[in-house]
Amino acid sequence: MPISNEKTTETFALQSRWKELTVEVNSYLEDCIDSLTESCPRILREAMRYSLLSPGKRLRPILCLLGAEALGACVSDAMANAAAVEMIHSYSLIHDDLPAMDDDDLRRGRPTCHIQFDEATAILAGDGLQALAFETILTKTSVPEVAVQSCLLLAKAAGPEGMVGGQCDDLLAEKLGEAEKQVRAVDMLHAIHARKTGAMIRASVVLGGLAARGTTAELEKLAIYGDCIGIAFQIVDDLLDVESTSENTGKRTGKDSERGKLTFPGIYGVQASRDRAEKLVEQAIATIDSFGSAATPLKQLARYITDRSH
Repeated sequence: MPISNEKTTETFALQSRWKELTVEVNSYLEDCIDSLTESCPRILREAMRYSLLSPGKRLRPILCLLGAEALGACVSDAMANAAAVEMIHSYSLIHDDLPAMDDDDLRRGRPTCHIQFDEATAILAGDGLQALAFETILTKTSVPEVAVQSCLLLAKAAGPEGMVGGQCDDLLAEKLGEAEKQVRAVDMLHAIHARKTGAMIRASVVLGGLAARGTTAELEKLAIYGDCIGIAFQIVDDLLDVESTSENTGKRTGKDSERGKLTFPGIYGVQASRDRAEKLVEQAIATIDSFGSAATPLKQLARYITDRSH
């Protein structure tokens, strides 16, 4: 019973802090969209706003802000980086949902961008958010060195060796024959998700560390933490696609198996996948233990990864 009470208290504390930070992030994101001039076409601004400010967990910007706090900085120091990482994430979701990619019609409980507007507008909205992410860092970060490092980190995580490369291989894997897929499945699964999901989650928390002017050793610990929870997050995402409903997750479920995608439960089984996620979370927590109480929210968030239901 004491353990249960402790977990309930911990969950409440994280939820409360998460809500506070989400309000700040949403307000900052809205200001970024509102600051666009009349040179930005109205329909493009509306599509960018629709996707960027849609109801979501804001996991990546929250990770960024908590990463900064873990190293003793104020959240305001990392807000530009937090906004930028959410812009990149939103752009990637818009493009992933397109008919040429994952062909989804539901995202965060609402019609996807290309359904709400049209395919061409959705592509341009994603392009706009990608560019705006880097503009936000460069114009709203007071320390030039931090701005340059942050842009480089985000570009690497989101680019051809990171998220985009992972998405490309994910699509290519669907076209493999069954025999080849079975031989290469394990290696491809890990290579895909270390980039498609893991790279941006790792970057999110390290971007917070950069904003806090963290040391090389501190940034490395944040990176390891990010790597661990990034893969754990993807494992749980795969499990939810198998075990949950679209009403609960806000997106279509069961689509991974329909498309023949490589998933953790598909290769390792449900229980083994869940065990793997829990071990990764424990590793993540142990890695940042030296940061002391300042890292408590990051530890709580890591535990949330395996407890979440959507």
